[in-house]
Amino acid sequence: MAVIEWEKSETVAVIRMNNTANKQNLVFADTMNKVFDEILEDTGIFSIVLTSSDEKNFSQGIDVEWLGQCFNDKDFDSIKQFMFGMNTVFKRLLTMPVPVIAAINGHAFGNGAILSCACDFRFMKADRGFFCFPEVDLGIPFLPGMIAFVRKAIPEYKFNEMKLSGRRVGAQELMENHIIEQASQDQAELMDHAMGFAKSFQKKRGILGEHKRRMHKAILETMEAEDPRFIEALDLFVQD
Repeated sequence: MAVIEWEKSETVAVIRMNNTANKQNLVFADTMNKVFDEILEDTGIFSIVLTSSDEKNFSQGIDVEWLGQCFNDKDFDSIKQFMFGMNTVFKRLLTMPVPVIAAINGHAFGNGAILSCACDFRFMKADRGFFCFPEVDLGIPFLPGMIAFVRKAIPEYKFNEMKLSGRRVGAQELMENHIIEQASQDQAELMDHAMGFAKSFQKKRGILGEHKRRMHKAILETMEAEDPRFIEALDLFVQD
């Protein structure tokens, strides 16, 4: 089974992350970008649902074990390729000419939560799974671009609390704070809600893509202007 696969359901492309915890590494970034290329070739697709095939996890974020091995091996090129590759994933989600709906079916930690924030809409099941930014406890600062696009998904007062505390938050609290569209009771209801919402979109790609490019212009400029210097310097951890 591929790390990431997709299938078409009527007018919806359903992307499934298949690597259990769905930790993000260079293969993950490269595969996601290839999946986007394939989906965009089909002009009959008008929305995307991004989810996971694992019962417990949406995505637990960066593959820290892989990252640590790269540092030990002094394979800095792979780390940079991964960081730039994930930034490409985020930018493509922000400018995708179809709406992208995250169906968060389990834990969304760190870069997994960030990935969902780059999507246009979020649904989450309430019976299992937490959403959090543990980077404050791991010594990992957000890139400036991440801060910018997470703010379009999470109200500032809540982002401030979640980012600085690292506290785990459930689906009901996320819905009450307008971070997700719906807290679904279980997996079946989650996919019903996400797919029903996705199938309600029949917008022309040109105008929808242009709306997103103009809406996120400042975010994209931050990602282009500020993120590369942190990535090139491998300024990814704070020790004290």
